[in-house]
Amino acid sequence: MSMTASGPTGAGPFSVFERMVAWRYLRSRRKETVISVIASISFFGIMLGVATLIIVMAVMNGFRAELLTRILGINGHLIVQPVDMPLEDYAEVAGRINGVSGVKYAVPLIDGQVLAQGNVGTGTGALVRGIRGEDLGKVSLVANNIRQGSIVGFDSGEGVAIGQRMADNMGLSLGDPITLVSPDGDITPIGTTPRVKAYPVVAIFEVGMSEYDSSIVFMPLSEAQLYFNMENRAQTIEVFVDNPDAVDSLKPAVEEAAKRPVFISDWRQRNQTFFSALQVERNVMFMILTLIVLVAALNIISGLIMLVKDKGRDIAILRTMGATRGAVMRIFLMTGAAIGVTGTLAGVVLGIVICLNVESIRQFFSWISGTVLFNPELYFLSKLPAKMDFGETLSVILMALALSFLATLFPAWRAAKLDPVEALRYE
Repeated sequence: MSMTASGPTGAGPFSVFERMVAWRYLRSRRKETVISVIASISFFGIMLGVATLIIVMAVMNGFRAELLTRILGINGHLIVQPVDMPLEDYAEVAGRINGVSGVKYAVPLIDGQVLAQGNVGTGTGALVRGIRGEDLGKVSLVANNIRQGSIVGFDSGEGVAIGQRMADNMGLSLGDPITLVSPDGDITPIGTTPRVKAYPVVAIFEVGMSEYDSSIVFMPLSEAQLYFNMENRAQTIEVFVDNPDAVDSLKPAVEEAAKRPVFISDWRQRNQTFFSALQVERNVMFMILTLIVLVAALNIISGLIMLVKDKGRDIAILRTMGATRGAVMRIFLMTGAAIGVTGTLAGVVLGIVICLNVESIRQFFSWISGTVLFNPELYFLSKLPAKMDFGETLSVILMALALSFLATLFPAWRAAKLDPVEALRYE
């Protein structure tokens, strides 16, 4: 009888013979119920761990994207401020920046803090944003969420646009005057007197974040120039880009397009604390949830060690028939890897299905529990967001496969090191 170094005649690494034995060890038989249960637990553990990682990361990505949309929907991604001399050529500078590849639009602005008073209640602090009508129409978060009135012809009138929450708090409706008081008023012989002026409300918007809906007043740029004593000038130019995460690469091009001394800051610098905390939370969640996959991988180790002990006689017989240590090791590697690979693939499918239907699932559990889960009035988002990232999902898959493979190495090595003489001596 002829034998090769790796087993029966014609059998090579990962041959049909080795795969057949590995598959035989995976199948459940009555006397191997415990081993089969451990293998099943390992499979479901890896599946749930991978699915949980994918779902949680997708939801956190969705939150980040929604928050970016809300926070940056009104505020620019790049803020261009003049250096040395006032920004009197704001229209020309904004036009040149608009021509930069990757820039959506550039908006000249005047910002100023005021005290706002309506029909009821006391005055409250507000932020007046002087903006051209054409630019306000480009800010889709505002332009697409006008609840009352219109911003058509915004430049030609002297009216302002306010948020729904501000209108409710001050008892204002369309056409009512809102009185704005600025401490930077007119200089008189007896000192500086506050500037007080009333503007009719021509539009009421609701963007979904209480901070914006209760404190921002949009005013025509020409009117803001008069109100804040900044004739023919703009305070800043805010630049909205296609990809907010790529602002660093656009800074040099925007600075060159300005053709004048400017200082440029970006949205990450202005919101550094908030988004840093969000990133830290995201990374910590990833590490914590990775422990689920790690525990499932440890189950693979325990299951395979028990399988090696149970199959000691079988291993000894295979060795005496000519199977090499490498063949035995590969058999148990395939046995453990099969659990890891199938568990990971099942977890990916489960994770994708849940991510695609996460809002329906939320509504279902809200119906079951009789409570509103993820109340939009508290979270400012109308639905539970989930946004899968291909690179992140791929890293989860590779991490799960790597842990599963590493978990099979020690039991497979023990099986390969088993001495057939010692194994058969006590049978």
